[in-house]
Amino acid sequence: MSNPIVICQSGGKFTTASDGSLSYVGGDAHAISVSRETQFDDLRAEMADMWKYGADSMTIKYFLPNNMRTLITISSDKDLQRFLDFHGNSVTVDVFVIKNENSTALASVMPSTTGALITTPRKRASRKRLVQTETPLNVTPVAAAPAPVPTPAFLASAPASENAGRFNTLAATAGEIQSVGQLKRVKLWENCITGLHQQFNNVREVRDALRKYSIAQGFTVKFKKNDSMRVSVKCSADGCPWRIFASRLSTTHLFRIKRLNEIHTCGAGTGTDSHPRASKKVVEGIVKEKLHDNPNVKPKEIANQIQQEFGIELRYSQVRRWMEAATEEIQGSYREAYNQLPWLCEKIVETNPGTAVSLNTREDLKFHRLFVAFHASLHGFQSGCRPLLFLDTMSLQSKYQSELLTAAAVDGNYGIFPVAFAIVDVVNDDNWHWFLVQLKSALPTLQPITFVADRQMALGQSISVVFENSYHAYCLRYLAEELKRDLKGPCIHEIIGVIIEHLYDAAYAPTLDAFRKCIESIRSISPEAYDWILQSEPAHWANSFFEGARYNHITSGIAESFYSWLTELTALPVTKIIDTIRHKLMELIYTRKVDSDQWLTRLTPSVEDKLQKEIHKAQSLQVMFSPSNTFEVQDFLGAVNVVNIDAWDCSCREWQLNGFPCSHAVAVLQHIDRDLYDYCSKFYTTEAFRLTYSESIKPVPTVDKPAPQELSEVRVLPSPLRCISGSPKKRRIRSRGVVKRPLHCSRCKGEGHNKVSCNVAY
Repeated sequence: MSNPIVICQSGGKFTTASDGSLSYVGGDAHAISVSRETQFDDLRAEMADMWKYGADSMTIKYFLPNNMRTLITISSDKDLQRFLDFHGNSVTVDVFVIKNENSTALASVMPSTTGALITTPRKRASRKRLVQTETPLNVTPVAAAPAPVPTPAFLASAPASENAGRFNTLAATAGEIQSVGQLKRVKLWENCITGLHQQFNNVREVRDALRKYSIAQGFTVKFKKNDSMRVSVKCSADGCPWRIFASRLSTTHLFRIKRLNEIHTCGAGTGTDSHPRASKKVVEGIVKEKLHDNPNVKPKEIANQIQQEFGIELRYSQVRRWMEAATEEIQGSYREAYNQLPWLCEKIVETNPGTAVSLNTREDLKFHRLFVAFHASLHGFQSGCRPLLFLDTMSLQSKYQSELLTAAAVDGNYGIFPVAFAIVDVVNDDNWHWFLVQLKSALPTLQPITFVADRQMALGQSISVVFENSYHAYCLRYLAEELKRDLKGPCIHEIIGVIIEHLYDAAYAPTLDAFRKCIESIRSISPEAYDWILQSEPAHWANSFFEGARYNHITSGIAESFYSWLTELTALPVTKIIDTIRHKLMELIYTRKVDSDQWLTRLTPSVEDKLQKEIHKAQSLQVMFSPSNTFEVQDFLGAVNVVNIDAWDCSCREWQLNGFPCSHAVAVLQHIDRDLYDYCSKFYTTEAFRLTYSESIKPVPTVDKPAPQELSEVRVLPSPLRCISGSPKKRRIRSRGVVKRPLHCSRCKGEGHNKVSCNVAY
C-alpha cells in the first residue's frame, strides 16, 4: 500500500449537481505527502501554515471513494488512519480545508459528517411500548432585548419511550442562549443529519444524531419504528411531512438513511420557530460525553459547563445520578463485579503461575476479603530486595465498604516495590492478621523481616506470631500525628512544630547520646511531650534502640506513591481496581527492567551517588594505623570514631544503618587498599536490582469473561454499602434558661393545654 499524494484545496466553494453529487469550484491547491506515521496534529499544523489559517479555526474534509455526496471530517489520529485505509491504493486524493466561519454556508449546499460520532453506548431499547415521565429540566432564560424575560420552559410530561412516542422537550429560544459559544455548540448539531445515504456505525448513533439534530432545528420528533434493525421518525407537528427512515445494512452493524423528506411545514429550521430543544435523554447524553472525556470531572463542574454552553440548569442530584449510570455503563456494574471475582481469581492464577490469591466471603455470601500477590512481586522481593516491608492502608473510592491493605518493599535504587495487596470490607485486627497469614504463606522464608507500620494497628502481636524472629518498627508519621492529638495545653499549637522536629531528630539519631540530646531539648519545651515520648516505646522507632534492620526508613507511607492514583479516580468496580493495579505493576516492572539495562555502574545510581558523597567527606579524615582490623579515624575537629572492617561496624553507626560504608569506613578501606564495593550490601548492586525485576506479570485475557447474565449462580455479593460521611442530623436542643411559650386553649381561653385536649364541653 503506497502513500497517496494529498491535494489540499481551499478558498473555493461546493456546488450541487442535479443528482445530488458535489463538486468543488475555485480556490487554490497545494500537494503534500501523507503516510501512516503522520500524526493528525502535524498534518493540521502544516495545512494551517500552508493556508495561513488558525489551527483551531479550520476543518479538514474528504470524499469517500466513489461517493461524491458525503464529506467526511478528519479530526483525530483515528480519522486520519481511516482516511488512509479508504484511499491507500489511490495515487492522489482531494482534501478540502474549510474555515469554520464558512461552515453554515457549507451546510446549506452539501451533507457533512464526521468520521465517527462520539457517543456513549446505551442499553438496547426494549421492543415493548413503555410510558415514562421525564423530570423537568430548567433553562435559565436570558433576554436578548429589552422585552420581558421569557418564562423558563420545562420538559413536557407527555409519555415517551425509545420505541414510540414524543420526545419530552425543553424549549429555549436562540435569544435565550447565554453566549455566542452556546449558539455555536447547538449550531454544530445542525450537521448531525446531512442527507440521503448518510451512514452511521450503529443504531445508537442514529438515535443520538436525530435527537441533536431536532434540538438544533427546533422541532420534536416521534419514533414510529425504533429497534435494532430500523429507525423510522417523523416530525411530531400535525401535518408536517418531514420523515426519515434508516435501516441496518445486511451482515453489518452499519445503518444508512434510506428515505428522507427534508421539507418542514411547521417552521422548524426556517427561523420562524427555530427553538433549540433538549430532551432529558439528550442532556443525559451530554453528561455521559463529558464524563467520557474526563472521568474525574465533578458533578458540579458538569452542571456549570452545561449551564454555560446550553443555558440548561440542572440539579446536582440529577447530574450525579446520570454520572453514576454512565460510569456503570462504561466500567460495568459495581454489584455484578463482585460475582465475577471467582472467575478473575482463577484467571490470574492460570496466567501467572506461582501467584498467591485468596478470596473469602461471609456466611451470607457477602464479600469479606481478597488477597493477591503476583509471582513476579514475590520473586522480586525474595531475589533482590532488603528484608523490609511497609504495611499501610488506603480507603477505596466505592459505594460499598472496601479498604486496601498493602505490603511494599524498597528496591536497591530506593524505589517502591509492591509485594502484595488485599481488599477487605473493613480494617480491623482480624483482617490484618489474616493478611499477614496469607503473606507468610506466599513468602516461605526463615529470614527475619522488619515491618514498618502504624503502632495503632495492633500489629505487634500478629507480626510476632506469624513471622517469628521479625521486628515491628513504628511509623514515625503516625506517631507524630498521635502526639499532636494527645498533647494538650495552652499555646500548644505554637510549639508543636518544634517538638515534632526534635522527635524526628531523635528517631534518626544513630547513637544513644544523640537520642538523649534530642529528647532533652523536647523536655525543655514541654515536659508533657517528653513523658509521652518516653512512654511511646522508643525501642520500636528510634535508631539508637531498634534491634532490627530498617535501613534508616522510619515511615510506612512509601507505598502511597504507587497507589495514590486510586484516590484520584472516581469509584471503580472491584474487578477494575484489581486489573488496574495489575496494569500499573506490569508497567512498573517493565520500565525499571529496561532502565536498568542501561546502567554501567556496579551499584544502583542512587547508592552510587551516596557512596561518592561519603568518599568526598573521607578526604578530610585521618586514619590511625592499627595492626588489627579495628581502626581509629579522626576528623578535623579531633573527634574519633572506631571502625571494624570485619564486622562492617563503625561507632557512628551510619554503616550499620545504611548498608554501605560511611565516610570513616571509606577512609579506612582506602587506607588499606580495599575495594569499597565489596563492603556494600548486596541489595544495592545493579545485579540484585535486575533480579528484582527479572520476572514479568502476564496479561489476563478477558475474551472468555462471562457476561453478568451468564452467571446464573451468585457466589459473591457486595459488602455493605458505605455509610454516608458526616454527623447525623440532631434535634435542636434549647439552651437552658429559655422558657417555652405556654399553650393557650382557644376554646376555654385557659393555659397549659389546647382545644384538642380541652375538657370543657363544647
